[in-house]
Amino acid sequence: MPTDDRVSTKIVVPGAHSMVSLLGSRDELLTVIEKALASDVHVRGNEITITGAPADNALAVRLFEELISLLERDQQLTSEAVERSLAMLQTGGSDRPAEVLTLNILSNRGRTIRPKTVNQKRYVEAIDRHTIVFAIGPAGTGKTYLAMAKAVQALQAKQVNRIILTRPAVEAGERLGFLPGTLYEKIDPYLRPLYDALHDMLDLESIPKLMAAGTIEVAPLAFMRGRSLNDAFVILDEAQNTSAEQMKMFLTRLGFGSKIVVTGDVTQVDLPSGTTSGLRIVRDILDDIQDIHFAKLDSSDVVRHKLVSRIVDAYAQYDDQQQAPARGPKRGSR
Repeated sequence: MPTDDRVSTKIVVPGAHSMVSLLGSRDELLTVIEKALASDVHVRGNEITITGAPADNALAVRLFEELISLLERDQQLTSEAVERSLAMLQTGGSDRPAEVLTLNILSNRGRTIRPKTVNQKRYVEAIDRHTIVFAIGPAGTGKTYLAMAKAVQALQAKQVNRIILTRPAVEAGERLGFLPGTLYEKIDPYLRPLYDALHDMLDLESIPKLMAAGTIEVAPLAFMRGRSLNDAFVILDEAQNTSAEQMKMFLTRLGFGSKIVVTGDVTQVDLPSGTTSGLRIVRDILDDIQDIHFAKLDSSDVVRHKLVSRIVDAYAQYDDQQQAPARGPKRGSR
């Protein structure tokens, strides 16, 4: 008969932290923790007893240590923080959840923008270290939003003199003259997501002034041709919809004192059939060049509704199944 290898481990919560802060009012955070852990959790006073297999107990102890560390850093715990901390610990990486979830990028109107996953933290740190960073991943992984936050941070720190935000107006084939209205009315639908992100990071009344002064410029990719972008933080969004020629054109706009972040999702290419996405081939071309970094984000980095991550995975699985017959049987198979 198998022997019972369950053991008990005790954690004493420091008196400076109330159990309500750690476990939530009406124990809603404790409920999240209990559902997520394989070990049993029993709370009495300021002591937490964890009972289960040694490996499961070790994970539970690390989770509580990280949550207590978040409280020590004056962070209010949420169910999302609990779930993300546990997900990071389960990957077995060296990054501590408390360090990831307290890395402040930008604060505005009482709201602080931070990375929420290990890959997001590494992406943000890569922007600090490299001149050109490519962020490739599915929708909802914070690619553009975090790049925008780093751009505003760099502007406020006077590391750059201006921010340039661009994306290809692929739906119109960048032939904007065929669309009705003024120039800005024509390009607005393609650039609106960038404006929306700016509104989260800057005071609303300051944005028109910064744009009028040229400190912030939002323009379609076609407007970058022939320019040299000095002392600027430049973001190319939706880069999967650039052709190979457009990508080369954009990257060669890099000027002195500038930084470039390119974001995109290679699974959502809207280019005409037969046109190769510049984002799909750029890594093969530039992967070995110093000071260029490729950050990979995946469904585990989705920070929107939980269903978005599952949708991304379901579509990836479907695409793999569709491509399998096209690849045909392996050579030598019957």
